[in-house]
Amino acid sequence: MSLEGEITLFLFYQKIGKEIIIIAQYAIMRFAKQKGGAGALEAHHERTKEKYASNPDIDTERSKYNFHIVQPETSYKRESDGRIEAAGCKTRKDSVRFVDTLITASPSFFKEKKREEIKAFFQAAADFLSRKIGKGNIFAATVHMDEKTPHMHLCFTPITHDGRLSAKEIIGNRVQLTQWQDDFFAHMVRKFPDLERGDSASITGRRHIPTRVFKQAVDLSRQATRIQAEIDSINPINAGKKKVEIATLLDRFFPRMENLETQLRKYK
Repeated sequence: MSLEGEITLFLFYQKIGKEIIIIAQYAIMRFAKQKGGAGALEAHHERTKEKYASNPDIDTERSKYNFHIVQPETSYKRESDGRIEAAGCKTRKDSVRFVDTLITASPSFFKEKKREEIKAFFQAAADFLSRKIGKGNIFAATVHMDEKTPHMHLCFTPITHDGRLSAKEIIGNRVQLTQWQDDFFAHMVRKFPDLERGDSASITGRRHIPTRVFKQAVDLSRQATRIQAEIDSINPINAGKKKVEIATLLDRFFPRMENLETQLRKYK
């Protein structure tokens, strides 16, 4: 995953003694610049591959629930090349041809939300980007419901209002990324007031946390929720049995939590 163009805030948690604390809900948006061919990326986004051995989190049985906010009319390469040619943009070998934007939220945000509510979240995010970069520049926006946390991949050609191909100008530097974050939060919180404000990684200087580490954190968050549910279900009748079950869960949870904390230290 790219470290560049990051406006990412993650759901994390920490342990204090034996109390598990879940940190609140954030909207997540991250840019990844794409310079070369889009074949592998398109196959992933559009789920045209038969197997996804590199990503075991994809449940192909649920892929039928994926949907588009913007349906690409042809291949990603043709979509981006066609827009660049139509605008008369000058290009170089190292030009950024399009930008892959990941949009999601903390897993807890989506909990118990209906499909229409989830769709409304991603439509609102797409509307925000459409206003910022121009609707005509967006050629694909695909929402994945077949992984653990719903998320959208929105792809756009970084063509400026005066017809130049410039991801640098559109995405910008750290100051501009902060403004992106401010605007994104202001737009989303109007419709989803349970979202919270966080600090941009461009300001804090934090490095982007790799997908594998983030997924460990999300998985542990789910375990924490399960443990809390087990604790809440204790009553005089089942106390003995629950004590054993919870102890077993905690014995598995805390070593994994400590391992994650060790990995996270390098990203503080």
